[in-house]
Amino acid sequence: MTMTNAMHRPDWIPASGHQLRVAGVHFDAVRIEGVRGELVAERVVEAADGDAGPVVCEAAGFRWMYFLLAPGEVRGHSWPLGVQRFGSRGDRALTYIGIPALDGNTWPLRWYSEPTPSAPHVDADLLLRVL
Repeated sequence: MTMTNAMHRPDWIPASGHQLRVAGVHFDAVRIEGVRGELVAERVVEAADGDAGPVVCEAAGFRWMYFLLAPGEVRGHSWPLGVQRFGSRGDRALTYIGIPALDGNTWPLRWYSEPTPSAPHVDADLLLRVL
């Protein structure tokens, strides 16, 4: 897990607990289920030398991994089967993504990799190469 500079907390990250945010406003999201998602997250963090950008892990249910990309990024790429993409620009329905605080009780969500000043979003090209 990468650690964020204590002074860096984007305004879309709640101060405590967790909150829902609309995909496509502050970020787009790519969602991958279970063990596959965990392996992809591990490899993205490794390929980015520990500074991969924001990846949210769901600890219950299907154990989804959410890779948060820059707004508008999901539409510009062709994603493989088993990968779900969320971004509201041009979509008919809004999709909400759960975002945990950087510390404290955020169960069932947690950061696998936090946003940093140098990696405010996951690099879509890097994610595609790993996939």
